[in-house]
Amino acid sequence: MSELRGRPEQTYFADPAIDRIMGVVMALAGEVYVLRDRVRVLEARLVEQGALAPGALDSWKPTPEQAQATQADRDAFVSHLLDNLLGQQAARGPL
Repeated sequence: MSELRGRPEQTYFADPAIDRIMGVVMALAGEVYVLRDRVRVLEARLVEQGALAPGALDSWKPTPEQAQATQADRDAFVSHLLDNLLGQQAARGPL
């Protein structure tokens, strides 16, 4: 790692901060793929073991209460993600 310290940071965009953001986005994309793959494997194993019918996850319909809880969770998640884009102060204490 020490041999990398003397090399300039590789940039693709005029603003190096955008390159760093893209690095974060790509790291998250890699994590999302790992999660997708693991869910696929879990679903396949559950089907193999008879604990889940093939296609059961695709045809599942939530109850109204489950749909409401999912929407509230999704709304809170998106709101938290977008706080920085909306320019809201991350630290809630005094400046």
